[in-house]
Amino acid sequence: MTLLLLLPAGMWLARWLAYTNFKGKYLIEALVVLPLVLPPTVLGYYLLVSVGGASPWGQWLSQQFGLQLAFHFSGLVLASVIFNVPFLVQPIQRAFEAIPSNLGEAAAVSGLSGWAIFWRIELPLAWPGVLSAMVLTFVHTMGEFGVVLMMGGSIPGETRTLAISIYDRVQAFDLASADRMSFLLLVLSLIAVAVSFFATARIGRRK
Repeated sequence: MTLLLLLPAGMWLARWLAYTNFKGKYLIEALVVLPLVLPPTVLGYYLLVSVGGASPWGQWLSQQFGLQLAFHFSGLVLASVIFNVPFLVQPIQRAFEAIPSNLGEAAAVSGLSGWAIFWRIELPLAWPGVLSAMVLTFVHTMGEFGVVLMMGGSIPGETRTLAISIYDRVQAFDLASADRMSFLLLVLSLIAVAVSFFATARIGRRK
């Protein structure tokens, strides 16, 4: 869910940052990178304070739409999307920045529309970076702990993720279950990264 929601907006933002220059650009890029350097518990705390049931925004969402974000799956997704912004945007931005600008200019002179240029020229060239960003976001989402715990807690069937389940099992001295879940997360992460590297290498050889 995090990847599906973040990918369209993240790709647009990455492309815009790659092709646009303005005075305040460094501030936007700093905001994009902020979740990388901000402790996850701090980000989770501010989200909880901002959209929790005691906040004006949280009360308005609850009254108008019956939407509860704190300690709910929807809030978990919101926190995950915000926390994964740099993991998706930065690799895609670097991929678009590596595309020679004269290719787009030549395509525009040849009569291709902006949308056609994106689909037929830019996206195929940037695809290795896009794929890496998708895999990185997916794997990182599976292993999130701090921001997820602060925003969603550990509610069975609602907000208890694999990483939180491992923590709960260790706290309960159930090391056998913690071993199995940790190994599963390790294998899934390794497979996802290996698939990303394999696909990127094949694309590179084709080019």
